[in-house]
Amino acid sequence: MSVSPQEAILSARGLTKEFFGFTAVNSVDLDVRENTIHALIGPNGAGKTTVFNLLTKFLTPTSGTITFRGKDITKVKPADVARLGLVRSFQISAVFPHLTVLDNVRVALQRKAHLGTQFWRSSRVLHTLDDRAHELIEAVGLAEYANLDAAELSYGRKRALEIATTLALDPPVLLFDEPMAGMGIEDIGRISALIKRIARDRTVVMVEHNLNVVADLCDYVTVLARGEILAEGDYETVSSDARVREAYMGSEDD
Repeated sequence: MSVSPQEAILSARGLTKEFFGFTAVNSVDLDVRENTIHALIGPNGAGKTTVFNLLTKFLTPTSGTITFRGKDITKVKPADVARLGLVRSFQISAVFPHLTVLDNVRVALQRKAHLGTQFWRSSRVLHTLDDRAHELIEAVGLAEYANLDAAELSYGRKRALEIATTLALDPPVLLFDEPMAGMGIEDIGRISALIKRIARDRTVVMVEHNLNVVADLCDYVTVLARGEILAEGDYETVSSDARVREAYMGSEDD
């Protein structure tokens, strides 16, 4: 499956990042097709997280360009990129532990409803967000936990809650940084199914180490090694590439 720049919702050209003379990412060209699940994979030190942070503007590239929906966002600040609809998660779950599941989602909805800084409003105004909050909570399988403090959720359910708060912003592109990290088999299955559902009408970019997850979920895979693209294509294509197998497992002479 080839991706043309015309089909891409998110693109990078010549993306390079140097740290004190060390080149972590070297001239990466990337195209993410709209309404697909696109994985960035590679061995440790391949540059996956650096590329991810460059795309979401948490790092500034040394050189190269990034475009989102045809707009050059190379010099746009992270918060402004998020407002455009490019929203990321982090490896560590980012929820308010001492707020309920419902309150966490309602806080996320406040920005979209332009209530984020209107502290003088009556709490009754926030209840106008309840219907949508409950829809999102049900969508991620947390309906029975709506009134539970987030701190009491299992790790996997905290990640589901984080996805709900991300969905509250209604972004066209979601970027997940190792969404399955630290999860047991049951949670991995639950979050994989959730990502598959939410990707029906939006684009997902994910950094992921679990190759079983990548094989099951992803439409397109970019393999990185030593800061450069090693291979691209569907999972079957990249997994059969001898260079990819060597990058992950070493050569027969090692």
